[in-house]
Amino acid sequence: MQRLLLIPLILLPMLATARPLTVCTDASPEGFDVVQYNSLVTTNASADPLMNRLVEYDAASGRVVPGLAEKWSVSDDGLAYTFTLRPKVAFHTTEYFKPKRGLTADDVVFTFERMLNPEHPWFKTAPNGYPHARSMQFDKLIKAVRKIDQQTVRFELNYTEATFLASLTMGFASIYSAEYAEQLQKAGTPEQLNQKPIGTGPFVFKRHDKDSVIRFDANPHYFAGAPKAERLIYAITPDSAVRVQKLKANECQIAISPKPQDVDAARQVAQLQVLETPAFMTAFVAMNSQHPPFDNQQVRQAINLAFDRQAYLAMVFGNSGQSAAGPLPATNWGVDKTISPYPQNLAKARKLLADAGLANGFSTTIWVRPTGSVLNPNPKAGAELLQADLAKIGIKAEVKVIEWGELIKRGKAGEHDLLFMGWAGDNGDPDNFYTPQFGCAAVQSGTNFARYCDEKLDKLIADAKRTSDSKQRTRLYHAAQRIVHEQALWLPLAHPVASVLVRQGITGYQVNPFGRHDFSRVSWK
Repeated sequence: MQRLLLIPLILLPMLATARPLTVCTDASPEGFDVVQYNSLVTTNASADPLMNRLVEYDAASGRVVPGLAEKWSVSDDGLAYTFTLRPKVAFHTTEYFKPKRGLTADDVVFTFERMLNPEHPWFKTAPNGYPHARSMQFDKLIKAVRKIDQQTVRFELNYTEATFLASLTMGFASIYSAEYAEQLQKAGTPEQLNQKPIGTGPFVFKRHDKDSVIRFDANPHYFAGAPKAERLIYAITPDSAVRVQKLKANECQIAISPKPQDVDAARQVAQLQVLETPAFMTAFVAMNSQHPPFDNQQVRQAINLAFDRQAYLAMVFGNSGQSAAGPLPATNWGVDKTISPYPQNLAKARKLLADAGLANGFSTTIWVRPTGSVLNPNPKAGAELLQADLAKIGIKAEVKVIEWGELIKRGKAGEHDLLFMGWAGDNGDPDNFYTPQFGCAAVQSGTNFARYCDEKLDKLIADAKRTSDSKQRTRLYHAAQRIVHEQALWLPLAHPVASVLVRQGITGYQVNPFGRHDFSRVSWK
């Protein structure tokens, strides 16, 4: 009997270490071919656990650090960036792919040629195009990506750009396996890249059950060291309150995108921790300037003047967010702090509508996602508040709740009137907001949800990227901010606090101001 009792005592620690790390997430990704998409949900499910970039951004130090490239150099004229790849970096081995070689310059060339060269055999395999690469104007910036030798690759640029290296830390710059792409092409199944991904990252894809779960295994050959957790599970749980209940029941150990009230409640629960940091994000309502009457500046200004920001912040963010005056958080170096949010002024709003020939108002639609996120903790409440404010100046707005994937797709196509949206920067640079949200190229790629293209604004954004003079860049971004504000392209809402709830005993996880997630070093008791 004593010998039998010893068996569970020996096995219990072993079983404990074999438990997966389960993360309660807020929505399903659009797919796993991250270059096709621009939502943070998709980046979190693909670029973060599965892939790596040549360089990464260290939020703690605010610096670009080595990734797949162990070092790099820049030519004196700033037109050539040469990267030396880490040796012996392995791509994932799965049931559907057995790599015969490790990472080489061929993979880097394939990754970027696919996005930038219309003649490349893989260029047309992305039905949604390449929104980030196009909005960041990589097709104009990058002259060539050349293999120097197996472990060296060089980017040749058409012009200098101060933000180029930092842009390579973004999810869309993740490096793909050219060998795997060749296998899929020979099999006539290139679409599998979006369903069965391969990367070099800390976790290996196993299975995705849409709207339910994503399963990953630890990558034992990860160049930065095997993850602490043997398995990673994303439990897709749209309702924030349910995510918290699962966390309390230990059905997940980490819950992302909690509502402010859930954060407050979690502080009172002994087994939970609240991790948070100011987020480099902005919640906003985009007004489609290609849809009349939103092509009229006076109408856009009237909507800003009709909105009760304080009521919105209290209801949706529980006053945890900071009121937004423009695209950038107030602490960012590119912000013009002399610009304030439009104050609520219903009389002035009605006058502007009358001056625009709309004294009797008009009818429109407000699009919003069904479930909460960091950038929109309570979509329904926020949309109804805006709806009520617009009614006070004669605008009849119908709230339409649209599933997240469909909302993103149709928003990028420019089908919306008023669209609740949010944007997270990747590295703290103002260009992370201005190029993808207000550049002319971003109208075509779909990330410019205001659908606004202005030659003067576009030039300010381009000029700010092409100089390394920080004072000059600041002046240019201040000028760009004034145009965005005066044209009232957005109804800026809030800069949120990025909060993540974890169980006591979780170590190795740091909340990221850009909404990215690194679970490779997470362990727990």
